[in-house]
Amino acid sequence: MGAPRPLVRAPLSSQIAERLRDDIRTGAHPPGAQLHEVELAFAFGVSRGPLREAMQRLVQEGLLRSEPHRGVFVIEVSEEDVLDVFFVRAALETAALRRIVDHGDRAGTAAALRAIAKRMDKAMKSGNWAAGGDLDFEYHRTLVDAAGSARLSRTYATVQVETRLCLHRLMGGYRSSTDLAVEHLRLASMIADAGIDDIQKELKIHFGDPDLALRRARDAADAGRAT
Repeated sequence: MGAPRPLVRAPLSSQIAERLRDDIRTGAHPPGAQLHEVELAFAFGVSRGPLREAMQRLVQEGLLRSEPHRGVFVIEVSEEDVLDVFFVRAALETAALRRIVDHGDRAGTAAALRAIAKRMDKAMKSGNWAAGGDLDFEYHRTLVDAAGSARLSRTYATVQVETRLCLHRLMGGYRSSTDLAVEHLRLASMIADAGIDDIQKELKIHFGDPDLALRRARDAADAGRAT
């Protein structure tokens, strides 16, 4: 047996990029917010070089936008962005499901997803919607990671952050239903032994209709302006 290979530490810019993604995902930097280099460099305890590199990476990923002579801002999503994000998210999760069914550990994946769904159910029933929402994201990230494709998981990580930004826009029409945990449990059970076509149909039902959610969000915004 050869000597173990040394662990490779992620570059500082990659660590900063991951931190910024998390901060955008959790709303610490909301849509439209400007990111100030000096403040962030001081907060992270880093120089501005790797910070700029990290921010440029997120610009390339589409999470930030750079405006000449103005600065760098968290993106604000349009209705077209919302529909596109949900389209891509569905495509990625469908691809993950196919790989899990064809080559993955279906029983192990289902068990991991059930455990998350049960925690989600407990959070929802206690009225902790924020925790329930975080567990919703953890559930779907676990599903994609179970496909065993590092590239798919990296792509999905960006899409999840964009999804979180979309929810800010959909908040007026996005359902925060107590039956979400039940839906997640049902999907987990189907992943264990159901056919791929049935699993995909269940996933489509679970995602719902983003067009309808957008219409509800518009109606809620119009009603708010009218009062």
